[in-house]
Amino acid sequence: MMKKLFSKEDIEGAVKRLASLIEKDFEGEDILFVCLLKGSFVFTSDLVRCIRNPSKVDFMRVSSYGNAMESKGEISVTKDLEEDIKDRNVVIVEDIIDSGLTLKSIREMLEKRKPKMLKICALVDKRARREVEIEGDYIGFTIDDGFIVGYGIDYAELYRNYPEIYVVEDDKGTG
Repeated sequence: MMKKLFSKEDIEGAVKRLASLIEKDFEGEDILFVCLLKGSFVFTSDLVRCIRNPSKVDFMRVSSYGNAMESKGEISVTKDLEEDIKDRNVVIVEDIIDSGLTLKSIREMLEKRKPKMLKICALVDKRARREVEIEGDYIGFTIDDGFIVGYGIDYAELYRNYPEIYVVEDDKGTG
């Protein structure tokens, strides 16, 4: 069973707000957006279309969930960046900050490549399950807990096509 958490309008408003904050912080400078596949592709697409700064997009694919509802705690990079990020403004675009393990690993990996600036933009920050210290610089929504799907976010590769975000509830009606 699923319950709608954020409507299309909620998401559109959050994306525009985040784009405005990013534009202000980078004041017309070039930005390289690093889309973390697969969950962030819809969010990244909408976000970059709202940004007026000169921008490029590159992609990384990492895995920590597989087909499970909980992170395995193991990070594997299956597609790395094609762009050199040295001395560039980089914004990592993530669908959801959950345990923080994946994002922390990616941030540390990219920091070693010496970008000019490295920021994190996440659509959803799920605070209850954080296992490591990591914060997003730009956050669309904050939730306590719950497994969510929709707007690019999946469960076993399903539900990415939903235009809203839903929380998946178990048989007992809890998230």
